[in-house]
Amino acid sequence: MSEPEFSARGVGIVRWPRSLTRAGEVRIEDGRLALLTSYGSEIDSAPVGAVRAGRPWFAKPDEAVAKVNGTRYRLTLHQEGHCAEAEGSDGGADSGGGSDDGDASRETGRFLAALKRAAGRR
Repeated sequence: MSEPEFSARGVGIVRWPRSLTRAGEVRIEDGRLALLTSYGSEIDSAPVGAVRAGRPWFAKPDEAVAKVNGTRYRLTLHQEGHCAEAEGSDGGADSGGGSDDGDASRETGRFLAALKRAAGRR
């Protein structure tokens, strides 16, 4: 099994109007985006080419909105957790403990960039 191109744990996943998990995982692996619960159960997944994601003007720095299989999810990527980006990793710039706006914005940017790279390869 290959290493994921992007993986973030401790992610809040909301499908309006209710929260699905406060400590889930977002993973991009083998050309698919998967949204997982904290127990590893799949919430939703789709090929990266079919996923639309971005950071709307009204979102907080640590939030992104992803449309997966026609369903909109709000992803909050600032929770305590570890982000491992197999490709393009900056070699440990993320110290893990803090979650200020700069780190949160960077984490959201990494997610969006990894999704774009993965979609470009397909």
